[in-house]
Amino acid sequence: MQTVVLDTNALLMPFEVRINLDLSVRDLLGDVRFVVPGPLLGELKHLDHRFASAAIDLARKYEIIPTEASGDDSVVELALKTGGYVLTNDKELMRRLRKLRVPLVYLRSGTHLVVESLR
Repeated sequence: MQTVVLDTNALLMPFEVRINLDLSVRDLLGDVRFVVPGPLLGELKHLDHRFASAAIDLARKYEIIPTEASGDDSVVELALKTGGYVLTNDKELMRRLRKLRVPLVYLRSGTHLVVESLR
């Protein structure tokens, strides 16, 4: 079973563009295990965004894994540790992950998710 690491951007996505992450990712990758780096909950709590509390509730539906790092570094750490995909639309994070050859899932045209596998 593949692991998909969600970043803050991904946790806000269902509320901003009305996409069902579970169904959309499973359509692309089959049965997956969603994980959220622990530090992202704190990041969401301090985020001034109208969907921040909804994103926290969504994050709590998934497995929350503590990491040594924080922010984007925690997403990278977890992706490398699990060998999984990262779901994000954060351009800078995507650039970093591409350099590390971490496979990505991201939103294209604001309507659907696509997979980019660099392995």
